[in-house]
Amino acid sequence: MKKIILFTSFLIGGSIIASDLHYTERGKSQKRFSWNSTGPVGQVSIIIDKSDYELNVYDEKGWYATYPVVFGNNSLADKRMEGDKNTPEGSFKILNKRVHDKWCRFLSIDYPNEESRQKFNQRKQRGEIPANARIGGGIGIHGTWPHEDFVVDRYKNWTLGCISMKNDDVTELYGYAGSGTRVTIRK
Repeated sequence: MKKIILFTSFLIGGSIIASDLHYTERGKSQKRFSWNSTGPVGQVSIIIDKSDYELNVYDEKGWYATYPVVFGNNSLADKRMEGDKNTPEGSFKILNKRVHDKWCRFLSIDYPNEESRQKFNQRKQRGEIPANARIGGGIGIHGTWPHEDFVVDRYKNWTLGCISMKNDDVTELYGYAGSGTRVTIRK
């Protein structure tokens, strides 16, 4: 895979501004940006864009960082029920986080929440999913298997519905995104 890497940094008002852009042959950019070498300022929020394969972090100053991510099913459809391998869409928050023996770090989100349950029940009522279907759970943001960050570079969706990041990226996110952090997942 051809990759062009551009790195720039400069000093403004005592803060280091750094930008690291990676362009892959697929045409998507994988970029990281930070306003300050000490991390985001104040409360952070996360917006995950499934169609762009990006996790964006915002802090009190605005956009803070963008990380490449992959998901469950290649359809990128909204999660409908347990076992469909789709990544849910909606508004969530981080419940807890932990070091994970398989996937480096795991930031658990509150799926299913009330919004998810309402969509699930409406789909059942309309007959879009089986009457005996279950909503599922255990969704979070996590790393990859050890030494397999290449799945993110290749946009290979492999999870059971979670959001997967490169291990260095999820370790960085884990360092500043705590319980209660708002997470929006959209297509």
